Amino acid sequence: MEELIALVEDDENISDVLLSYLTRQGWKVAAFSSGEEAREARIQPHLWILDIMLPGIDGYQLIHEIKASNADIPVIFISARDADIDRIVGLQMGSEDYLSKPFLPEELVIRTRRVLDRVYKPHNHSKETAASIILGTYRVDLTYREIWQLPEHKRIELTAREFDLLQLFIRHQQQQLDREQILQHIWGHDYFGSDRVVDNLVRRLRRKLPELHLETIYGYGYRLVEI
Repeated sequence: MEELIALVEDDENISDVLLSYLTRQGWKVAAFSSGEEAREARIQPHLWILDIMLPGIDGYQLIHEIKASNADIPVIFISARDADIDRIVGLQMGSEDYLSKPFLPEELVIRTRRVLDRVYKPHNHSKETAASIILGTYRVDLTYREIWQLPEHKRIELTAREFDLLQLFIRHQQQQLDREQILQHIWGHDYFGSDRVVDNLVRRLRRKLPELHLETIYGYGYRLVEI
């Protein structure tokens, strides 16, 4: 099945970049620069990606009309406004996911694939359960690349590279990983630059996951010491 995605984003530069990344995955994408354009198209895509701050008809009004027409069509919200407020309102109105600007296009690709799989491939749910692990007070879903704080089950937002780093530590738990190993795994063999980007990425991961048992091996690298 060739999924059709409707992208509604009024910033032309952002829209062009996201359109390029999404179509590269084999998805068919209909891009609109306003809520009015999207409404007039009268299409029934498999997924809507909506910017909240649109001229005229905004994302909130659009999702209301979308859900009134077909409550089963999934929606991903993107916004540059206050993340907590927009996320709560969006979830209340029926959105499946939310991304706060600025974000990496790869993150949207990951979340898009996850939502499409969840809605249109229900047999994947067993795989999702099998690929979930408990990491202290966190539940990590390796299939859909999500992490949740327990026991309140609050989702923690990680960037693509932050999750890649977490996944690397999980796969090599109790093992010492030097900076060069991490650098090549996350940035690739063609990366040219200081290995201090590893320390910065680890620092960001620790800030978002303060209860993660991540040990610093001075002059060498890092090790995840407990799952």
